Amino acid sequence: MKTLALVLVMGFSLLLVAGVAADPLPRAKAEEVGLSSEKLDRIGRTLRADVERGRIPGAVVIVARKGRIAYLDTVGFRDKAAGAAMTPDAIFRIASMTKPLVSVATMMLYEEGRLFLSDPVSKYIPELATRQVGVEKLDPVTGKTVFYTVPAESEMTIQDLLRHTSGFTYGNRGTTHVHKLYEGGTSGLSRELTPPEFIERLAKLPLLNQPGTKWEYGVSTDVLGRVVEVVAGKPLGQVLAERVFRPLKMTDTGFVVPADKKGRLAQALAIDPDTGKEIKLFDATTAPKFECGGGCGVSTAGDYVRFTQMLVNRGTLEGTRLLGRKTVEYMTSDHLGLAIAPGAAYSPGPGYGFGLGFAVRKETGIASLTGSAGDYNWGGAFGTGFWVDPKEELTVVFMAQAPGPIRVHYRQLLKTLVLQAIE
Repeated sequence: MKTLALVLVMGFSLLLVAGVAADPLPRAKAEEVGLSSEKLDRIGRTLRADVERGRIPGAVVIVARKGRIAYLDTVGFRDKAAGAAMTPDAIFRIASMTKPLVSVATMMLYEEGRLFLSDPVSKYIPELATRQVGVEKLDPVTGKTVFYTVPAESEMTIQDLLRHTSGFTYGNRGTTHVHKLYEGGTSGLSRELTPPEFIERLAKLPLLNQPGTKWEYGVSTDVLGRVVEVVAGKPLGQVLAERVFRPLKMTDTGFVVPADKKGRLAQALAIDPDTGKEIKLFDATTAPKFECGGGCGVSTAGDYVRFTQMLVNRGTLEGTRLLGRKTVEYMTSDHLGLAIAPGAAYSPGPGYGFGLGFAVRKETGIASLTGSAGDYNWGGAFGTGFWVDPKEELTVVFMAQAPGPIRVHYRQLLKTLVLQAIE
């Protein structure tokens, strides 16, 4: 307990130093932006208790309202096994929080007329032109499930990739024959594949659904990242660095942690506290062969809040405009409507639709969490998450390396604790 207390004090001291040296956004007292500092303090108390109970190794939390940081806190360990305290500049594997970054880059190309959302994906990746869709039916004679494929009725479009209606899936999201093929055939996190190898494998697999008919989470954004590469004529990491990271001064975001920053890389607990299974994260210090747009990114809380603040500002930050206001409004609107059914494992949940890179809340009610109609969010499989509430001029970034079922708990917890602090 003494060691933990020392680590927590160290973390807070480092926070104060970092806050003076280089805040990602201007600071404000909570009350100056309509928040209660007393109620925001519940966040730190709750997370520190969870660190002591061994639920998470540590975390960084940033709450910004009206363009200013009202709350920034670090708790616990950056690397518990090494006894290293969490720091504000810790670098995290952000997994699917890579997807919104790629979505923004795609829409920048759209604004320049270099691609259209109605374009078939095959215009840029010909290998994906002719698709088959998997079908499973119960044979009434034998009582066995029969699998076969039928031709896709239409081609998937760029919009389908952005809103996850392409028909692609992830192998771990179901038990059908198609899911098993994806589990064994390819994955959005196959860092050992080159982009052409990834597409070659993917082209051999059937789709789970007819394009444009169902929301199904999967490798769509990995394919989208490859489209960006083809259109821009550059590797995805270079496109994002030139078009998103450098303009927004996201100095620690990319697809690999360089040697001089290795000591800032956050690590998970050795064993998942809920499942009892060993936790394995990819080696973020080795550059991937495939800079997968669906989940291979790394970033810091400070970097990512600059990205989300750009979205709050409808496309601009500190005089630098990445997207037009109408484009951001379009991206953060529901693109499913009533015509597109949610998949069997619809992770945004009741009350939410899906935009172009984000889950979008359709109304204030229905969802099991407080919030505003029009707020939007997404998270990563390794424990990170963010959301933006345009009506409240609010954005929150939560960074932790806590994969597994527990990550959903912290997404719900942070939203509850932040919104109760609005005065």
